[in-house]
Amino acid sequence: MKPKAIFNWSSGKDSALALYKILKEDHFEVTSLLTSINKDFQRISMHGVHVSLLEKQAESLNLDLIKMEIPKEPSMKEYQDIMLKTMKGIRSQGVTHSVFGDIFLEDLKQYREKQLDTIGMNAVFPLWQQNTTDLIHEFLGLGFKTIVTCVNETYLDKSFAGRIIDDNFIKDLPDNVDPCGENGEFHTFTFDGPIFKNKIDFEVGEIVKKTYPKPKVDGNEDGDYVFWFCDLILK
Repeated sequence: MKPKAIFNWSSGKDSALALYKILKEDHFEVTSLLTSINKDFQRISMHGVHVSLLEKQAESLNLDLIKMEIPKEPSMKEYQDIMLKTMKGIRSQGVTHSVFGDIFLEDLKQYREKQLDTIGMNAVFPLWQQNTTDLIHEFLGLGFKTIVTCVNETYLDKSFAGRIIDDNFIKDLPDNVDPCGENGEFHTFTFDGPIFKNKIDFEVGEIVKKTYPKPKVDGNEDGDYVFWFCDLILK
């Protein structure tokens, strides 16, 4: 009998490729998707995608969906408490592994492993330390289709929001931007590919600017983070 695994699903390209690899390897029984949702706006954290599109993804993937609702601006303790409660519930269902699409952020990997270890679960990283240029080309070569839903203005301007990722998009990226956006430069919504039964149909809505205060350093705030979000509207 294969061990049961939960898949941490962001709705984007790295999640889609990692899920593809996990399903192809067939070492785990993937029981469901787990996604963090902004409780106030009913949108996927950081990606800005409305929950209605997320639900369509889960339906097309033929997987159950667990929506973990997070307050608008949670403290680290609030976030950890919600995550721990959610994961304990999942663990009680016989799930022993948690799968992530992380590629090379070592601190994040260690954090995930440490938190899961406290409840007797193991972390799995199908894309870990693979070349991100190779990964994005593999993703496109497999027939996946994804659209940029959020860009960090520190790295990319507004024009990148709402673009479909293709070879031209990759060529247009500045040298300091990872081709998979692994440093948080951009986030995506994957709407078609080999793991989906049906393409997710949507319309591109408005592009909205949002700012968030940077963490205080020595008691002083150092300006704001600026993000551009492209709204997607389910057809």
